[in-house]
Amino acid sequence: MIDAISRLVAGCRPDGTSVVEANGTVDPVTVGALPGVEFYQVWGRNDAPSTGDGGTEAAFVPYFPGAEGTRFVILRWPPETGRGPEGDPDALSAEVEEVFPGLLQALAPDEEGHHATDTVDMSIVLEGELWLQLEDGSESRLTPGSCVVLRGNRHSWTNRSAEPAVMASVFVGAKDGFSEAA
Repeated sequence: MIDAISRLVAGCRPDGTSVVEANGTVDPVTVGALPGVEFYQVWGRNDAPSTGDGGTEAAFVPYFPGAEGTRFVILRWPPETGRGPEGDPDALSAEVEEVFPGLLQALAPDEEGHHATDTVDMSIVLEGELWLQLEDGSESRLTPGSCVVLRGNRHSWTNRSAEPAVMASVFVGAKDGFSEAA
């Protein structure tokens, strides 16, 4: 079982020598609207990455990247996710917007947990079991080693098991091909 998430960021000196620029653990981020879900924000950029740029600070505002941005996150879902949050809905929404700016805009207003973003998401289940639901009603059970590529698809995740589930994901900002084709 993964107990802690650590991150090492390598970079280059002006002479081209590779060095460790950052090394340490990544603390989980939680919000009351998603009880027990832990977000580990490993790395993110809002612009096209370049090699050796010396930047060690990760960008996570907004939560999902724009057309040239990237995000690397690890999420841990508690057993039997899907239970509702407790508390004032307006206060819960305000907390989500403060902690994860832009996340709420991706949610479908009439479908619990379903969301779509202008990103290509590449994910791998590391521990436990997750269920992926798509807009057409299909459901897929994912176990450790299962990889998923989502290309702007409306979807949701659920942990229906009695054990925590951990998934690593990379979000790559993409153009909305559906609106461009119209």
